[in-house]
Amino acid sequence: MTSTVPDLPSGWRALRVRGPAGFVTHATLVRPDGSEVEWSSRRHRKGLGLRGAVVGGGPASALSWWIGGLFALGSVCFALGSVPLYFDQVAPATVAATFFVGSIFFTSAAYLQFHETLRAPTGVLAGSPRPRLLAWSSRRIDAWAVLVQLVGTVFFNLSTFAATRADLTLAQERHLVWAPDVGGSICFLVASWLAYAEVNRGILPRSDRSVGWGIAALNLLGSVAFGVAAVAARYLRSTGELANLPLVNLGTFLGAVCFLVGAVLLPVESARERSSS
Repeated sequence: MTSTVPDLPSGWRALRVRGPAGFVTHATLVRPDGSEVEWSSRRHRKGLGLRGAVVGGGPASALSWWIGGLFALGSVCFALGSVPLYFDQVAPATVAATFFVGSIFFTSAAYLQFHETLRAPTGVLAGSPRPRLLAWSSRRIDAWAVLVQLVGTVFFNLSTFAATRADLTLAQERHLVWAPDVGGSICFLVASWLAYAEVNRGILPRSDRSVGWGIAALNLLGSVAFGVAAVAARYLRSTGELANLPLVNLGTFLGAVCFLVGAVLLPVESARERSSS
């Protein structure tokens, strides 16, 4: 398992490692002088260095601001598109375009997060070199989380773009709008669970009082809400209408709000974690 901890400086050793399902998400490291510091995969990919060490505490990545901002804009679009005061007053084409634009923001943010994760420092110190190319590793839980999330945003791109067309038959709406919406919701749920498992200690919810834990929990709740909306959006065979439109709007709105708060907290996390290095 220790092979998934990034390269250690000369004389350092890993004392304890832990993580879910064989992934290593946290490690206690011993420096040559015998002092102990804590490494975590979430802090590592953000370039925030080691907890409890005066070395390696570099500046927070500017990507945190970009990722948070883009996710926030996407969340605002999805929340706005699901509010009756908005969709009852504007043309359906405008509502559909609002969701599509929001999905583009989501995909842009998801790609930056994918890029940030796969270019994490090669060593445990924040100042360690980063790989020139994206360094995929199947033994990193965060790599799986960002990949699945990126795929999910592409599903939402397909679904929301198809919804901008007014000439679709019922069968086409089921295949081009609802099916990729369900696929995106499943991907978001899986990705959010992986990200939550990365920071949560154990199976039951166990907060470590970190901003990162709160962000992961909010994103998981938001993904559950999006999943509920996707199920409620299924088309009834008898009428061709949505099964439960109010639940679709409520689930989409609540999910978007959770994502929005989580996005706003991303730069806050970087600032606080950097100061605690």
